[in-house]
Amino acid sequence: MPSILRHLFLLVLAFALAPAQGQIAQTKNDFEDKFRQLDESWPTPTTTRSATGAPGPAYWQQQVDYDIDVHLLEEGRRIEGEARIRYHNNSPEALAYLWFQMDQNRFRPDSDDSLTRTFGNKDRITYRTLRREQFMADVPGGYDLGAVTDAQGKALPFVVRDTLMRVDLPKPLAPGKETEVRIQWAFNIQETNATGGRAGFEHFAEDGNDIFLLAQWYPRLAAFSDYEGWHNKAFLGNGEFTLEFGDYEVAITVPADHVVASTGVLQNPRDVMSDEERARMKAAETAEDPVFIVTAEEALAKEGQRATEERTWRFKAENVRDFAWASSRKFIWDAQGYAQDGEGVAPDRVMAMSFYPKEGEPLWSRYSTESVIHTMEVYSRYSFPYPYPTAQSVNGPVGGMEYPMITFNGPRTDPHKDGDRTYSRGEKEFLIGVVIHEIGHIYFPMTVNSDERQWTWMDEGINTFLQHLAEMEWGEGMRSDRGDPRYITDYMTSSRQVPIMTNSESIFQFGNNAYAKPATALNILRETILGRELFDFAFREYAQRWKFKRPTPYDLFRTLEESSGVDLDWFWRGWFYSTDHVDISLDRVVKMRLDTSNPEIEKAWEREQQQAEPTYRFGAKNEAAGLVPRTERYPELKDLYAENDEFTVTNKDRNGFDEFLEGLVDKNDSDPEWPRRVYERAVAENANYYILEFSNLGGLVMPVILGITYADGSEEELRMPAEIWRRSPKSVRKLLVRDREITQIVVDPHWETADVNVENNHYPRQIIPSRLEMYRYKRKERNLMSDLRVERKTETPDATPAEEADSVADDAVPMTEE
Repeated sequence: MPSILRHLFLLVLAFALAPAQGQIAQTKNDFEDKFRQLDESWPTPTTTRSATGAPGPAYWQQQVDYDIDVHLLEEGRRIEGEARIRYHNNSPEALAYLWFQMDQNRFRPDSDDSLTRTFGNKDRITYRTLRREQFMADVPGGYDLGAVTDAQGKALPFVVRDTLMRVDLPKPLAPGKETEVRIQWAFNIQETNATGGRAGFEHFAEDGNDIFLLAQWYPRLAAFSDYEGWHNKAFLGNGEFTLEFGDYEVAITVPADHVVASTGVLQNPRDVMSDEERARMKAAETAEDPVFIVTAEEALAKEGQRATEERTWRFKAENVRDFAWASSRKFIWDAQGYAQDGEGVAPDRVMAMSFYPKEGEPLWSRYSTESVIHTMEVYSRYSFPYPYPTAQSVNGPVGGMEYPMITFNGPRTDPHKDGDRTYSRGEKEFLIGVVIHEIGHIYFPMTVNSDERQWTWMDEGINTFLQHLAEMEWGEGMRSDRGDPRYITDYMTSSRQVPIMTNSESIFQFGNNAYAKPATALNILRETILGRELFDFAFREYAQRWKFKRPTPYDLFRTLEESSGVDLDWFWRGWFYSTDHVDISLDRVVKMRLDTSNPEIEKAWEREQQQAEPTYRFGAKNEAAGLVPRTERYPELKDLYAENDEFTVTNKDRNGFDEFLEGLVDKNDSDPEWPRRVYERAVAENANYYILEFSNLGGLVMPVILGITYADGSEEELRMPAEIWRRSPKSVRKLLVRDREITQIVVDPHWETADVNVENNHYPRQIIPSRLEMYRYKRKERNLMSDLRVERKTETPDATPAEEADSVADDAVPMTEE
């Protein structure tokens, strides 16, 4: 048989003989193997992706380079652009076409997103919903495409399908080759506060200016990977973006008085910055505190004027997976250099910068850039040094969104009646937290390039976990809910949830599923399952293996197991593949002592147990009634049983004990006295034996952590691995042998496993403290006779009847903001 046919035959035979996952079935009893290995469902390792979780020797990924000219038309709130795109085919396959992400098409009325939006309320509609409908009716959304050509200007055939565009190539692009596509486009910028989304403009009615945040603003190549081929799933709003790394050169033309923040490094500062601004930037590189590049006074002066000229800001970015920018004359701009530690670290200095309007002060100048630097300090310790020359935080209408080197963050301050602005503790912690989160995303997924469209938790959950670590290092008692196990318990018991390993567009309770639960799981894995040393090494290994590459969940799972040396399949199965929750109940504790078989000891113990029982009240009542027992009135009726109870030791009992001791010697054993020695030591130690009975009510197997209190006031913590459940996942019994008397046992005493019910964690049971709210029901009924006598407080002199009708309607119809 020829060699190639023999190999083909063996391959077919191997597939035929391999048991399919569906053929593995537990048909006897109701046993559920919580520790069954996940290799049965994970993809088979290849030379592209190793069984260790590392990129294999044949790993590849595509590269896409962009050269873009873009023009911001401020008056029309519109973008016009032209891109020259170079696509490098590093895959082993020839490609007949290229797929582009056209995410602005989401805002078309005929998009999949628009057509599949559902209405939740029966007879109420929010102002926000109406505002979105009105804006989309007034302002056409989506791309207006111009020419799509090759490098020579020859038109290329293309098909647009919702938020995707397929461009057909003249001939298949062979492995190792590259091609160029040129595209012209334009679109109307969305008003973010009206339509939502991750970009857009915000209008300030008081001064007539806008802040523009531009993202998903150009046709972007969809990813092509070894595990999925083309990632051409339409964008429905939740699952974010899967992209390729590449180099960018972008020229951004805006009004001359605008300040532009952008991915990359500014190439022409002399053309767009004043001498004073450049000098301030130079000083900021080595400053110990943020330095204003554009002061609040300078930004305010621009607000009352509008430049008639334009300037072009030129940026260059290397090895990034996306490009975003922001532009406004309202921006205050501060910066501070951050020196990265470590030999050979590149870049050795990062410019941390913030851009914000006066409406963000004094909060932003105090905390934004500081939070950027704090994020880099913490994240770099757990993963790798920050990989880019700039890290920016920009305030605008987007609450929180990330792109390479630039983030959009939302918190503002509140105007005070004295003309100043103030902020609450919540707004302060929101700013610090969202900056940490979004700058953290530059590590995950902007550098560790996971597939956001398919597995949202891989960037949001991992990043939220690291955010929790950074927030816990901030100080001032900053609350960090997502990561602390106690705050996930309500979600874990809710009925409206799906496993973490669910596609982004099918998730219920998005924030809990994609952010909080995986962050909590990883925190538990670090603090409770593996310990910090093992986890930190393994997680750093994952981050460094997949820096500037595209991992899957299985690469993460395998890396953490391989690097820690711990089988974690049970953990992934419970936390990521199921909707089980943790509820370990300590049902019963039985205290026991060894039966010594010595009648002198055992009969006395039995007598004590009987005497400890409650006295039968019948006799006590007879005594109280003056009834004297007959044997007391006639003593001659008493015999030896009056002096000896059922626990009296006899010689027969003693002879039986002697025979028992003789039977402990096994003359046929090489060490005939060992049973006798074991017995005598056990009797001498006189230990307490406790049998603990546990139930796993939530289904999710976890370590059993016990806090034990002894009668002498001492305490012990006992941590039993999750494998205690491996043969009996629903209930187990555990024997504890102690030389001291136990008075109380608590399961999960530090609330570190997300156990949803603390009441069944205590033995003996405890009264759980809570609060009972007092209220008085008061029925409120409309009194028309009284209401008609009320005079109008304010009048609108120039209001038309229609306007007055609108005012009345607004007061009368109960509508709430989302």
